[in-house]
Amino acid sequence: AFVRVAVVGAGVGGLVASIRLAAAGHDVVVFERNPIVGGKLATLEEDGFTFDLGPSLLTLPHLFDEVFRSVGTTLADEVDLVRLDPQFRYTWTNGSTLDIPDDPAETPVRLDAFSPNSGAEWRRFIDHAREIWEISERTFLAGPMGSPLSLLGRMRSPLDLPRIDGNRTLAKSAAAHFEDPRMRQLVGRYATYSGSSPFKAPATLACIPHVEQAYGCWYVMGGLGRLREALERVAIGAGVDIRVRSDVGRIRTSGGSVAGVDLADGGSEDADIVIANVDAAHLFVDLLPMPKAASRLDKAGKSTSGFVVCAAVRGRTEGIAHHNVFFPLHDEQEFRLLESGQMAIDPTVYACVSSVTDPSQAPRDCENWFLLVNTPPEIGIDRKLMTAAVLNRWAERGIDLRHRIDFTRTLVPADFEARYRAVGGAIYGTSSNGKRAAFARPNNVGPVDGLYLVGGSSHPGGGLPMVTISARIVADLIHDRHS
Repeated sequence: AFVRVAVVGAGVGGLVASIRLAAAGHDVVVFERNPIVGGKLATLEEDGFTFDLGPSLLTLPHLFDEVFRSVGTTLADEVDLVRLDPQFRYTWTNGSTLDIPDDPAETPVRLDAFSPNSGAEWRRFIDHAREIWEISERTFLAGPMGSPLSLLGRMRSPLDLPRIDGNRTLAKSAAAHFEDPRMRQLVGRYATYSGSSPFKAPATLACIPHVEQAYGCWYVMGGLGRLREALERVAIGAGVDIRVRSDVGRIRTSGGSVAGVDLADGGSEDADIVIANVDAAHLFVDLLPMPKAASRLDKAGKSTSGFVVCAAVRGRTEGIAHHNVFFPLHDEQEFRLLESGQMAIDPTVYACVSSVTDPSQAPRDCENWFLLVNTPPEIGIDRKLMTAAVLNRWAERGIDLRHRIDFTRTLVPADFEARYRAVGGAIYGTSSNGKRAAFARPNNVGPVDGLYLVGGSSHPGGGLPMVTISARIVADLIHDRHS
């Protein structure tokens, strides 16, 4: 039997789940309060400049290919993908730089030239990272996570648990693998992929560099917004009814099960199943008030937010890659300040300049600089002062953009909260800090019969691949249980 599914929110998780369910024959309607789908997969276009405001990188593209194949198309048919080389360019305060190449065999060679013995250390580290990923794929990422028991049930051997390295922090793992403090800093950055601190997040996150090295770092020509357009196009083609500018005010229940959704403008829609592709805090505070679930989330702690500067820059910059990371002198101090709710005095700055790869993203002889600094959630930021501080820091590092800028546009935590109803502007929902963080993240199966959670604030977490996996888990659960 086919069921009627209402999806609240047309972020990537909601769109992927709706495509999978429509492919299986279910009747799917998606409500999105913004005028455009895609959630945090958002873009800004102005005066010939295009900026990706959310994800700027695609990893594990086969996950999206699998979704598109379920409805008779492929990722390659829908978007033009380019594999980036180098994947990232890292720069330290002493002026040293390191490019991480696309070819995994080349990486240790580069590392040895950068820092003697780092190549052999990297090989050992990546072997360990690969093992974490392989175990995670068949356990943590294979289905919903109700409790530690659900994880243990998927383990092949008692040794799987210690091998995923959840008992020490990412910083401790980095220190155990690398002598050079710069390499430790580089590895620590992977905690920020989920808005967390390497000094608190589990070393399980070390699987990310393996994923980038083994599967590549990809860019979608025309910008990541092309992926959003492809998801929307494919969903509509599969028969999904997408309604933008439709704000869901609450999720209706009847006799302990979901019954549908009520819209903020007074309309309503009946449904057998409701998928919430919204920030979990918004779900349990506003849409389906559940004080216990809301307070559990509160205790779990929020991920970081961010301060973003989109700078339209005239001219070309020497020595800049597509993805660039500029490290501070003291990373421990940076994360200590962030955790105490303060801005770091000397923050890590990430710069994406996609016009390096894709000239369509900026006018001729111009560049589209997207600069991101991690911030605590719920912090008020003076945009002008902060923009000046970031650009001054950049100038100190030898790249002075200040006299070449046509305009800047900024995003502060309050903007993330307003755009995405992400409480405090926390970009990834709860943080990954602490050993039990994976279990503190809301489960994909909601506390009411027929309610499912998808997206970055539910299991398995934020980022395009994880959100796509969460949609697969939810679509499989619904199909198995309700049809």
